[in-house]
Amino acid sequence: MKELTHLRGLPYSCQDADRADLPSVPNRVPGLGAAPGQRRGREGGAEPQTTGADSWPPPGAGQIKEAAPGPPAAAGTHQPAMAWGTVVHVAPGQPTQAVCVLGTETQLDVYSSAPKGYTSFSITASPGVVVKVAHRPPAKKSPTGASQWRLEPGLDVSLKLRAASESTGDQQVQISYHGPAPTPAEALLYLTGVEISLSADISRTGKMKPTGSVKDKRAWTWGPRGQGAILLVNCDRDNPNSSAVDYKDEQLDSHDLEDLSLVTLSTRTPGDFFSKHQLVLHVAKAEMDKVRVFQDNGGQQPSRYSAVLGPERPSHLLELPGGQRSTHFYVEGLAFPDASFPGLVSLHLSLLDVSNPELPQSLLFQDSVVFRVAPWIMTPNTQPPKEVYVCRVFENEDFLTSLTALAKKANCKLTVCAQEESVDDRWMQDEMEIGYTQAPHRTLPVVFDSPRNRGLKDFPIKCMLGPDFGYVTRGPQTGSVTDLDSFGNLEVSPPVTVRGKVYPLGRILIGDSGYPSQESQEMHRALQDFLGAQQVQAPLRLYSDWLSVGHVDEFLSFVPAFCPQGFRLLLASPRACYQLFQEQLKEGHGEALLFPGVKKKKQQKIKDILSDKKLREHNSYVEKCIDWNRAVLKRELGLTERDIVDIPQLFRLIKDSRGTPKAEAFFPNMVNMLVLGQHLGIPKPFGPVINGRCCLEEKVRSLLEPLGLHCTFLDDYYAYHVRQGNVHCGTNVRRQPFSFKWWHMEP
Repeated sequence: MKELTHLRGLPYSCQDADRADLPSVPNRVPGLGAAPGQRRGREGGAEPQTTGADSWPPPGAGQIKEAAPGPPAAAGTHQPAMAWGTVVHVAPGQPTQAVCVLGTETQLDVYSSAPKGYTSFSITASPGVVVKVAHRPPAKKSPTGASQWRLEPGLDVSLKLRAASESTGDQQVQISYHGPAPTPAEALLYLTGVEISLSADISRTGKMKPTGSVKDKRAWTWGPRGQGAILLVNCDRDNPNSSAVDYKDEQLDSHDLEDLSLVTLSTRTPGDFFSKHQLVLHVAKAEMDKVRVFQDNGGQQPSRYSAVLGPERPSHLLELPGGQRSTHFYVEGLAFPDASFPGLVSLHLSLLDVSNPELPQSLLFQDSVVFRVAPWIMTPNTQPPKEVYVCRVFENEDFLTSLTALAKKANCKLTVCAQEESVDDRWMQDEMEIGYTQAPHRTLPVVFDSPRNRGLKDFPIKCMLGPDFGYVTRGPQTGSVTDLDSFGNLEVSPPVTVRGKVYPLGRILIGDSGYPSQESQEMHRALQDFLGAQQVQAPLRLYSDWLSVGHVDEFLSFVPAFCPQGFRLLLASPRACYQLFQEQLKEGHGEALLFPGVKKKKQQKIKDILSDKKLREHNSYVEKCIDWNRAVLKRELGLTERDIVDIPQLFRLIKDSRGTPKAEAFFPNMVNMLVLGQHLGIPKPFGPVINGRCCLEEKVRSLLEPLGLHCTFLDDYYAYHVRQGNVHCGTNVRRQPFSFKWWHMEP
């Protein structure tokens, strides 16, 4: 590539870039008259008198660059997403007009426009024009001399403008074709430079990319160095008088602006430019129901913001004056990623030529901004707790008292759902999962409402959805719902690294059947599709259908820990329980009773539990089921035995409505705990009392307190346990979002 210095009076030689510079093209070219749209003189002044090409004083030459093309991009890589223009064709003896958008390269067709028999050309341009010439393959030195470029099929000529035009056609390019005639054949091109650019937060810093920077705006890439804009689903409800989430209507006020992403259209054109040109904002028809765009019209509420794109509205004709102007748009997402929607939405801007009303509009230029809709993200037990939710029911007053004290220790807000609101449905964990969605400028908690639709079905909408708290749901709203569609069957691990693959936001865990059968259950496909489509917490399926309720929270939990991994996986373990009871028997405590202090419950001696052959068989089966999951969790979460803590627990098998034996906890299930930072709310197991202390509680303390955890045992026996659930099933927690930004990961 070669650049020239100014040498007045010589035509530019395309071959000999070291010899000559390019003089500016005059406002008048002999034989062609004044440039279209040029005023006579400047701002009403007299036009300079010219007598020929050598008489005008060139203010500086246009920049000419000669370049050989680089190698093609590797397959599968993102190409630089510069906005693109059109190809301009010229004709000797006939002036041509064209629009050149700043930041784009306009292709100039020199080769096919050459008169027959002409073999080379030279080119001159106004000082505001940059001309680049490339050969494919690179050109060789011409044996005929060094003053012209050879006309060859592999020739590429492109133009760029340095600044927007003040008037139509005020930049010129002259092509001189050399051939058999002594006088070159001349082709003249009048260019109008305009600035037309969409800007958004493509660098993900919470700030707009500087206007005029168009690199990579049409590409969306993951990773800490990735680029691309991010869009939030406007799924909260800022208007307390509304009954639906904000994206359900086309109203926009100042409260909504924080939930939307800003896009700015910058235009700088001659004053009369839009008399012959139009700008159209548009999205693909396949995407129009996934996004809504509001235009800021200025002025006062409520008519300041108007919806211009959205469902059944894929395009909008912009009415803009000429000159310099910035127009602001606010974009909201209407849907989270899902099986039929990968989460990418492109906002396009097209420039149309409408100068001839008898002809159809022609496309001159397009610019685009690609958004990725921010995913819904779960938070694991290792994230700090912010708020605990629980229902008030007839039997749980004492439990609420203990839970209130625990929440206070953990410095955590407690929200109690009134009994009339829950309709005596106590399973807060099953009804919903609280996560969040995030863009660089905004983080929004979002409740994911399960399709179980029992007594708490209205709680997420009535009591959670509101200003700065979003809502989403999936799955069938009536019928076809199983126990595995409740969100006690939905957990997420802490961040893990598996065989070199980093999961910085952890992995989602869902319970499933071991294999499909007439009796088996699985989470509804709509829920699984939604969770997988978020991409940032790759779901992992576990085997849970062996349980009576079928939820993963019945045999596993995660707790924070002062260790290199930062957490421990807790697994319910019949083997550990039998081992503990066997040790107590050897120490002479075989007469100690299980369930001491539990009213109306038959107590059982340690020695009788150990000698119960049927119970042994039940727990041997349960141990095999848990061991299967143990192996899956170790493999898929990159864990070792050192990362797992076995919590003593016994189960028993009972027949379900189909007569199939399923497992339930024999005593309150301690792994089904509430994790509030270092404070654990563990179901009180009512284990055998040895030397004045429950041996089960003491065993759990010895396992967890060395990890920096504090164990509080909560009596949930009659409020939850006898109804096949425990502390975790009856509570829910809103947690602090990850500090790690999801767009920095590489799924």
